[in-house]
Amino acid sequence: MILFRYRTLFFWLALALSLWQLFQGGYLHAKALLAQHLIKHAWHETLEDLQQHKPWPWADTWPVGRLRVPSHNIDLYVLAGDSGRTLAFGPGHRSGTALPGEPGTTLISAHRDTHFSFLKKLTTGDELLFQGINGQWQHYWVSNNIIVHQSDAIADSHENTLALVTCYPFNAIMPGGPLRYVVFAETQKMTPAPKAAEIIKI
Repeated sequence: MILFRYRTLFFWLALALSLWQLFQGGYLHAKALLAQHLIKHAWHETLEDLQQHKPWPWADTWPVGRLRVPSHNIDLYVLAGDSGRTLAFGPGHRSGTALPGEPGTTLISAHRDTHFSFLKKLTTGDELLFQGINGQWQHYWVSNNIIVHQSDAIADSHENTLALVTCYPFNAIMPGGPLRYVVFAETQKMTPAPKAAEIIKI
């Protein structure tokens, strides 16, 4: 009888924990989705007057670009900065790295279980498009992907290069971790990834 009670208690505790985890996961996805709608509105305002527009009054970031991957039906708005607070709402552009269309490596980060979950599906030759505040689209093609430690460096390039970064592995149970998955994309189709010359710290 006592054993039965313990099993029953364990069952209800496990069920409650599972429901809580589902709620947390659903909440994060819902927040990320809603934020992108608000950021979209701010982005259209930016394109109209070329000024910075916060997606909500208390935001400490603003949209700096739009990232599209047509082959995977991806359409995302990229925010300024890549702090943990910013990445909760969308991909973030690393301050100090090149903006798309400028010489150098543009580094954009996002979470592996929300906005950048599609990175694992990208293959060499996939096309990416990035729209800057001038409204023009820059075309990139995936050239390579690597796995690095968070303390390692991502090679800078003198060419227009896009580096999309997320945590790795994609199916990790716990968030964070020391590894990063990096997808490189170039303005020339299927060109090699950047060489380790100048570096940008992750």
